[in-house]
Amino acid sequence: MTFADLDLVPPLLEALDVLGYQTPTPVQEKAIPAVLAGGDLMAAAQTGTGKTASFALPLLQRLAHDPEPTASNSTRALILVPTRELAQQVCDSFIAYGQFLVLRSYAVYGGVSINPQMMKLRKGVDILVATPGRLLDLHRQNAVRFDQVRTLVLDEADRMLDLGFARELNALFALLPKQRQTLLFSATFSDAIRSMANQLLKKPLSIETARPNATARGIKQWVVPVDKKRKSALFCHLYKHKKWDQVLVFVKTRKGVDELVETLTAKGIAAESIHGDKPQPARLRALESFKAGQVRVLVATDVASRGLDIDDLPRVVNFDLPIVPEDYVHRIGRTARAGASGEAVSLVCADEVNLLGAIEVLIGQPLSRIEQHGFEPDHRVPETGPAGQVIKKPKKPKMPRHLDYGIGSGPTRGKGPGSAKAPGGRRGAGRPGGKAAPKARGR
Repeated sequence: MTFADLDLVPPLLEALDVLGYQTPTPVQEKAIPAVLAGGDLMAAAQTGTGKTASFALPLLQRLAHDPEPTASNSTRALILVPTRELAQQVCDSFIAYGQFLVLRSYAVYGGVSINPQMMKLRKGVDILVATPGRLLDLHRQNAVRFDQVRTLVLDEADRMLDLGFARELNALFALLPKQRQTLLFSATFSDAIRSMANQLLKKPLSIETARPNATARGIKQWVVPVDKKRKSALFCHLYKHKKWDQVLVFVKTRKGVDELVETLTAKGIAAESIHGDKPQPARLRALESFKAGQVRVLVATDVASRGLDIDDLPRVVNFDLPIVPEDYVHRIGRTARAGASGEAVSLVCADEVNLLGAIEVLIGQPLSRIEQHGFEPDHRVPETGPAGQVIKKPKKPKMPRHLDYGIGSGPTRGKGPGSAKAPGGRRGAGRPGGKAAPKARGR
């Protein structure tokens, strides 16, 4: 099948040709006709399989055929995303796919000044990509209205709930027109997402192109057991001895990110960081330096597990395992995109074994363990069973205590004739240099 077989208009086909797109992915084959038909859609697909094009291409075509102009401070298609990086990535995709159409796309998100965004919205935009919090701020200041919204897209909706956007989402849903097309795209669908879909979507078509929470086939996944205090040294060892080039590293905390970057820089490894405490311009500069090859290692918190679209990223390293197992799928989904191959390496210490077990249950496969010479952990990482539970080694049987019989009647545990507590015993008797207790007087 080709994109022309999906009834896309020539301007979109021309843009896809310029971008080097040849054949649609499975999710694109199923989703594009459904979106063009105007119905609601709930689609699950692995990260990196082309979800953005699945809704961007048909939306651009429908907007191009709609003669209604976009009013001031309005938008006709609203795409909600969880992170700043994903907002900019999705907006860039709309601009690239629609380069031969006369349509305006724009992204709004926090971490930057709101005033330029308010100025841009005055003329109205056809497609608005937004994070929930900033979009509500703009609406409260009368910078954006929703009466012209004909299509709502929830991209990575599960992540929005994970990040605590439930209240903002409910507030936005109440402001949107009831008559609209709603599209829900995500790599994973939790019970909370399905519940939300039941409230928002009307008789949706459901698409699943892979087993939920499955990882891409092209990713080689393995674990290196190591003590927590030696993770930094192990990463530097792997980077140099395995001649790694471009590496995206995920660390649990912002402090941990900064500490690892400092360690790498001290060892002459060019590294940059992305986390929630960094201003958005600094985060974008770090990402662009990484994409351009000026920085070889990009260290990030889970803010970057979704929304980073990096061509030909060969490797992802989990310096720390994620607390939420689904985040493992999204982290390693940054590599092996669009059918390419990649590698996902996790540095795991003993107190992360329960997280490891939960990940193995989620993805439906055990992760092979490969110890590195010189970094064998003192605190061994317990084995996990097929259900992810930790397999505990049987405890050694306790040796029975020796029973001694003192001078008096009855046994005493470990209390021999020289013991002060032994019946009839004399304190100090039998000890070198010990003094004998005074003789008892007659009764």
